[in-house]
Amino acid sequence: MESDHHFPLEIAMSTPLPILQGKRILVTQADAFMGPVLSEVLAGHGATVIASTSPLDDPSSPATVVGEAGEIDVLVANLALPAPGTAAPEVTEDEWRSVFATLVDPLPRLCRAVLPGMMTRRSGKILLMGSASALRGMKRRSTYSAARGAQLAYIQALGVEMAPHNIQVNAIAQNFVENPTYFPPEVQADPRFQERLKWEVPLGRLVSAREDAEFAAYLCSDAANCFVGQVFPVCGGWAPR
Repeated sequence: MESDHHFPLEIAMSTPLPILQGKRILVTQADAFMGPVLSEVLAGHGATVIASTSPLDDPSSPATVVGEAGEIDVLVANLALPAPGTAAPEVTEDEWRSVFATLVDPLPRLCRAVLPGMMTRRSGKILLMGSASALRGMKRRSTYSAARGAQLAYIQALGVEMAPHNIQVNAIAQNFVENPTYFPPEVQADPRFQERLKWEVPLGRLVSAREDAEFAAYLCSDAANCFVGQVFPVCGGWAPR
């Protein structure tokens, strides 16, 4: 005869390892855009962070940066430049080419450099720190938005192609995220900017740099192995609409 007594279930809880324990992560342009906070947060989750500040404008530079970093488990492609505010009919060839040379051209070069090793090991991740300006039209941002859109299209295609190799390639498309490149303290302190946040961003405030970096850390972890070729808007609801 079965007993009617019910005994409490005891569950032993162990302290989990940091989610990036043992992973080597290369962060590019680590002194700009999301680089500083990414390096801090990723290291805080147990990763060995190679924070590169080397310029990537020369066609050979990305391969050199990757080679000097050694074996890499995760590439965080952090690429940025101040967004030009030129009216579309006035965009020059020099502006167009310089923006694409900074934001677009280094991305496939970095990926081509890290992918052979990842494919051999059948393990690896690439995360792009991109922009939501590619997801929603913005006045006087045609050059910048086009370059950011090219980044996202490349990541989506590469993610699908690399998925059978157990390599996860994804992107964060951000805007209205606290960072020194686009929203430095002097911009944040402007009352007009604070009013703009209230009516343009559903969240009503900037996404903090740490909130964004913590999400990036999750996408760099094994817990996010199910995502391939995904673009994740981090923008307080600003896009897509």
